[in-house]
Amino acid sequence: MKTLFQKLITTFSISVVFAACAALTVYAQDGRVQVAQLEYLSSKASTTIDVTIDEKLLQLTAKLFKKGEDDDVKELINGLKGIYVKSFEFDKEGQYGDADVESIRTQLRSPTWNRIIGINSRKDGKVDVYLMTNGSQISGLAVLATEPKELTIVNIIGPIDLEKLSKLEGQFGVPELGIEPPAKPKVKN
Repeated sequence: MKTLFQKLITTFSISVVFAACAALTVYAQDGRVQVAQLEYLSSKASTTIDVTIDEKLLQLTAKLFKKGEDDDVKELINGLKGIYVKSFEFDKEGQYGDADVESIRTQLRSPTWNRIIGINSRKDGKVDVYLMTNGSQISGLAVLATEPKELTIVNIIGPIDLEKLSKLEGQFGVPELGIEPPAKPKVKN
């Protein structure tokens, strides 16, 4: 027969496991890709880029656009929850490992993320683009680019219109992603 102390420990352990699972579920659903585990690479990198634009800063930025000026960009920014970019450039190859990349890919293997683009070049590296969907709505985008001397993670959180997103390339730390706006259907006369 279990002692009262053993029952208490068992109940506490089960509660902790359920709380942790609930926290991880909520954490994973917000779309934020965690990159803190890569921070040690900053000491090895010749250049580190760290862009953190949260929802409050995005709202403030949207107010800076004048009416009629880049309305699509302003509308896109108003709906976003965050733009996060982490990039490391190294002087020589081999400064980051497969485990570093796998720590990001593991997060992007959840059922809410779908890989939509995968480009692999022995010479130039690999680029994977993931979309987080909620029903038919895109609620996040993640780009993982690995090159022999560079590692970059781009994470955009919030409802995303791909046509408008292409206008963010080159702004707010978002690199040129090569996003082509969807083709408009031709109307037959």
